[in-house]
Amino acid sequence: MAGPAISVQHVSKNFRLYHERNRYIKAALLRGRRARYEEFWALDDVSFDVPHGATVGIIGSNGSGKSTMLKCLTGIYRPDRGSIAVDGSVAALLELGAGFHPELSGRENVFLNAAILGMSRAEVNRNFDSIVEFAGLERFIDTPVKNFSSGMTVRLGFSIATHVEPEILLIDEVLTVGDQAFQRKSSEKIEQFRRDGRTIVVVSHALSAILQLCREVIWLEKGTMRSYGPAADVVAEYTGQSYEQHSSEDADHKQRWGTGAAIFTSVRILDRAGERTDRIGTNEPVTIECDVIPQERLDAPVVRVVLSDLAGTVLWASSSLAAERPIARMSEATTISVDVPSLPLLEGSYFLSVAITDATGTTEFDHCRNWCRLDVRQTRLFDEGVVAVPATWRIAGSTSRSA
Repeated sequence: MAGPAISVQHVSKNFRLYHERNRYIKAALLRGRRARYEEFWALDDVSFDVPHGATVGIIGSNGSGKSTMLKCLTGIYRPDRGSIAVDGSVAALLELGAGFHPELSGRENVFLNAAILGMSRAEVNRNFDSIVEFAGLERFIDTPVKNFSSGMTVRLGFSIATHVEPEILLIDEVLTVGDQAFQRKSSEKIEQFRRDGRTIVVVSHALSAILQLCREVIWLEKGTMRSYGPAADVVAEYTGQSYEQHSSEDADHKQRWGTGAAIFTSVRILDRAGERTDRIGTNEPVTIECDVIPQERLDAPVVRVVLSDLAGTVLWASSSLAAERPIARMSEATTISVDVPSLPLLEGSYFLSVAITDATGTTEFDHCRNWCRLDVRQTRLFDEGVVAVPATWRIAGSTSRSA
């Protein structure tokens, strides 16, 4: 096909943010002016092309303009500046089920929603059983939609939209709708679209899913395009920036308590070069060091280190009792080191806490909770969860395919 499937040229979209409003005509007349507002540019001079058959991701922080861009591509919004050209039929998975009539049954809403998306009645009749089966709503299809759960509604909306068989599919944060079984069916359906050579543009905060689906990624930030290129490169650049944005929040999470019989004067994380760091890669070595000064002679004190996620769930903890020579007594300033040859944490942010107690662990001399923040990055974001588990994939009787 000649030309790209989607061409976005210097697109800008403006919204008015009102700081007051005239509730009545009388108020407007008395003021003699319209309510005050400021202009907010959700998109500002964004340009890119998406080739036919490509799967392109759009990432960015909340409020960066991702959903606004998709709505411009679908025609829901009209750009204030610039132009958008779309070559092919479009189906959008945006707010699934938003157009359903609550008083109508699921069956009636299938015909209504499919007609809105451009399907003829004959096409709906031909695909009706498949739509209902895919959504898993055979028992409930004649029930009014107002009695559906939110999960049932989005499953039916997803099923209808994907049965339109569009040439261009636009997806906004619906990769995780429904339960695990439906998520698997949804992913398989999207993979089928890719194999059929359809053009897909997907918006998601799930970076692992973006990397699995997309060869190229667009990074939007505050309405402007920061980067457009190979998925792994753009995601790595984006995650580095996102960590920097949160670095100022660390102090808010720190807590400290204890009797004061010993005091930590420094807690730090060192990289493989022995330099202080707050960012490493998955499976890289780290050293945890802390300096502690006893205020009196301590017999058999125990030092404990804890790694937890941002929600406070303990992921790993260890104590000086595991040392080859545990601490017998402490009467002067002491530096304690814990070497971790390979830290198998996946992409995410974590907290390091340290504590020093008596031999029984019941009396805490000093406890520094969430004292250091550690951001972990992984170059291949195909695994999900918390820990990196060594695994080898073997696939027999299959050939590789292009995206």
